[in-house]
Amino acid sequence: MSFDDRQSLNLVPFVSVDDMMNVVLDIGIESCLSGIADYIAQDFARWELFDKTPRVAAHSSVGVIELMPTSDGVKYAFKYVNGHPKNTREGLQTVTAFGVLSDVDSGYPVLISEMTILTALRTAAMSAVAARALAPKDADCMAIIGNGAQSEFQALAFQALLGIRKLRLYDVDRTATRKCADNLAGRGFEIVECATPEDAVEGAQIITTVTADKQYATILTDNMVGAGVHINAIGGDCPGKTELHRDILLRSDIFVEYPPQTRIEGEIQQLDEDHPVTELWEVLTGRAEGRTSARQVTLFDSVGFAIEDFSALRWLRDQLERTGRYENLDMIADPDEPRDLFGMILRAGAKR
Repeated sequence: MSFDDRQSLNLVPFVSVDDMMNVVLDIGIESCLSGIADYIAQDFARWELFDKTPRVAAHSSVGVIELMPTSDGVKYAFKYVNGHPKNTREGLQTVTAFGVLSDVDSGYPVLISEMTILTALRTAAMSAVAARALAPKDADCMAIIGNGAQSEFQALAFQALLGIRKLRLYDVDRTATRKCADNLAGRGFEIVECATPEDAVEGAQIITTVTADKQYATILTDNMVGAGVHINAIGGDCPGKTELHRDILLRSDIFVEYPPQTRIEGEIQQLDEDHPVTELWEVLTGRAEGRTSARQVTLFDSVGFAIEDFSALRWLRDQLERTGRYENLDMIADPDEPRDLFGMILRAGAKR
C-alpha cells in the first residue's frame, strides 16, 4: 500500500522541528542538500508550468513577514516566513518558517512542515544549483562573508555539489566565525578564519555574502572583486537591504530567479528597472548562456523564490515513507455526509 493510500483524508502528515532534524540525521545532510538540489533543478526545468508572483510582504521597521505561494497545476504550496535581523540580539532566530503542500484537485493539504531548517537546506541547495552553471569549473575555494545560521549549510552544499574544499570565513562578530569553523571541523574543509572581508576574498573563486542587517550595506566594494569570480549574493532579500556596491553590479553578468521580485528585493534594486538580467531557469534549460569566459564576473542575485520552497516540500514529502519521521494531525473536518458539518458536531456532542 502506498503512502498516499494509507492517509485518511482528515489526517495530514506534519513534520515537526524534531522530525526534520531526524530526517537530516537519518539521510545525511549532504544527501539532503543534493536531493533538494535535484528537485529544484527538475522544477526549474518546467518553470513555465508554474504560477509565479512576487511574495506578499508585510514590512515593519524591524523586519518582514512574507507569504510565498506557487502551483504547478497539480500541487500547490505556500510558505510563511519572517526576516527579523534584530532577533539575534534577543536570542531568537532571524528567520523562521513553516509551509504547506496541497493537492490542487481537492484542495486538501497533503503535508504541513516546519520550514526553518528546510529553508536553510533549500537556500543552500539553490545557491549550489546556480553555482554549478555560473562558477569557474575549477573552483575549490569559497569565501563566506556572514557566518550566521546559513553559513554551514552553504559550505556543505558547495562541497557536495561543486567539490569546494577551502573556506575563508569572515563575520563582524568573531564568535560567529568561530562557531562556523567549529561546526564544520572534521568535514573535509581547509578553513581560514579571516580578520577582514578583504582578507576573506583573497584567492576565493566564489564569494558568498550572507549577512542579515536590514539596511543598504556595502559588504563587497568594487576593488575586492577580481576577474573570473562568481558572487553568490543571498543576504539582500527585501527592499532597502543590499550587500554589494553598485559598481560591482555594473561589471557583472547578473542572474536572478524571478525579475519582478528581484528588482524589488535584490541587489538590482540599486539599478535602473531595465538593466539587463538573465533568468536562471533559462540557463538551466539551455535557453541562455551562463559562464562564457574565464574572466567573466557572474552574480547570482538570489532573494529566494516560491518554486524553491515547492521543490523542498515536494522532496520532503517523498522522504516520509522512507523515514517515517512525521505524525498525522487531525486537520480536516471530514463528515460522512459532506453537507452535514453541523451534524458532525452534534454527533460528537452526543458521545461526550
